[in-house]
Amino acid sequence: MTDMNKINRLKRNRYRLSKKSKSDCRLSVFRSNKHIYAQVIDDKNHKTLFSSSTLDSDLKLKTGSTKESAFKVGEKIALIAKEKGFKNKITFDRGTYKYHGRIKEVAEGARSKGLKI
Repeated sequence: MTDMNKINRLKRNRYRLSKKSKSDCRLSVFRSNKHIYAQVIDDKNHKTLFSSSTLDSDLKLKTGSTKESAFKVGEKIALIAKEKGFKNKITFDRGTYKYHGRIKEVAEGARSKGLKI
């Protein structure tokens, strides 16, 4: 896949999020070959509010990133959101990735702990 295809897909996804989203915050997900990262971003102030990843000390794994570790990252981000008092809906931003595999597990992990996506 060329870089322009990836950039165009990202722009298309962000445009849809900005038009259809009713919330001010979004849960952005990034995956690499070894790790998965999730962060909640306030779009009004353009600030990262909090984040979680497989690099966190309580989520560190001896093997590479798996669906189980992605699910745990989603659960942790939902617990942090509850502690910070997020009761409204947060938009899920998958970036250039398909809603499949580890990306889907992050969303399901967050939903399992009560986060509204």
